[in-house]
Amino acid sequence: MKMALSTRANGVLSASSNNIMWEVMANLYDPETNPDGYYSVGVAENLLMHEHLLNHVHQHVHLTSKSLTYNDGASGSKRLKAAMARFLNRHLHPCTPLQPHHLILTNGVSAAVEHLSWAFADKGEGILLGRPYYGTFIADLSLRFGTEVVTVPFGGGDPLGADCVDAYRRALTRFEQQTGKKCRALLLCHPHNPLGRCYSRDVLVALMRLCQEHGMHFISDEVYALSVWGEGQFVSALSIDTKGIIDADRVHVLWGMSKDFGANGLRLGALISQGNKDVRAAVDSVALYSYVSGPADHIAANVLEDDAYTDEYIRLNCERVREAYEHTVGLLTQNQIPYMSGANAGFFVWVDLGTPYLKRHPEAIHEDVSEAVMQRLLKNKVFLASGALFGSETPGWFRIVFAHPRAYLDEALRRIVAALQ
Repeated sequence: MKMALSTRANGVLSASSNNIMWEVMANLYDPETNPDGYYSVGVAENLLMHEHLLNHVHQHVHLTSKSLTYNDGASGSKRLKAAMARFLNRHLHPCTPLQPHHLILTNGVSAAVEHLSWAFADKGEGILLGRPYYGTFIADLSLRFGTEVVTVPFGGGDPLGADCVDAYRRALTRFEQQTGKKCRALLLCHPHNPLGRCYSRDVLVALMRLCQEHGMHFISDEVYALSVWGEGQFVSALSIDTKGIIDADRVHVLWGMSKDFGANGLRLGALISQGNKDVRAAVDSVALYSYVSGPADHIAANVLEDDAYTDEYIRLNCERVREAYEHTVGLLTQNQIPYMSGANAGFFVWVDLGTPYLKRHPEAIHEDVSEAVMQRLLKNKVFLASGALFGSETPGWFRIVFAHPRAYLDEALRRIVAALQ
């Protein structure tokens, strides 16, 4: 007899039925144990600095019994909050220096995003998200609390350009008029995933003004803030003096160890809300459900307290990521695969696989080209993120993550090219 599930649980089963990522993750290529597994360049992980980070961990981690307790509470240890506040003050240059109590630590940035969705929006209310977007934002914002993700199309315009503000305004107006519900927040990924670019200060300010005008919160997910390797400056939302622009209690920033330190598995993020003690208190009350483990807390504090090490790590990481990007786009150009130029941050490139596929297979013009290409990729045992799950406005676009060892990356790219033949 089939057990009855809640409406919530059945909704999750339906929503997750078309996400193949976890199936791929459970069947990854290994030259010895799984030579027929998938090559994955579809998950935003940076493997280029793993040995460098592990060397520091192995040399400096000596756990005490405190790491096996509940530590200083569910929102992170006093030591790690102090270390992270100091570290981010050095690198993000906040207008008002961060204090340890400004931070709520979580087991990954996804948990911080979900906390803010819970704190800001009632069921059916909206949070604005520009297209294309990091695909997991949809679940982070909506899966458990019923928040409506109001996706913003740009109709061929630059999603990070000055004109994007009008597109956000049109989307929120349309949502509020059609539903009678309010948009409560605007969420950016800055630097942008999957486009690999940074918002300018002027655009950040304009979007802050839009949030102030409509009584919304402004959320800047800056998890790639220290992975800016190309030309152009990264401006943290924390570094902007908000006087006359937006109430300080409406600005919130997210950061974590997953991307800039290539440590997705450490599961450690931070929600930074300098001007809003009520948000911090509300999230702190449910922080039990995003508790950072004691060993992860200890490891992160050890790393972030070591200025000489982190400075060299960031420099070397950006150098290696830049080299991997240049190698990847060189191979894409060589194989006549179009890609979005102008990337200067993160470790992914936004590529158009639909156009070269349709040139070779014009009979597929009436097919779902994104799905057709994805099936060919999977048949060739290579996985990358489909733009169909990232809100791409044009079919056939995919995200390639290039922060892999050279031999692995080359084989993955070879399989991508083969899939298009």
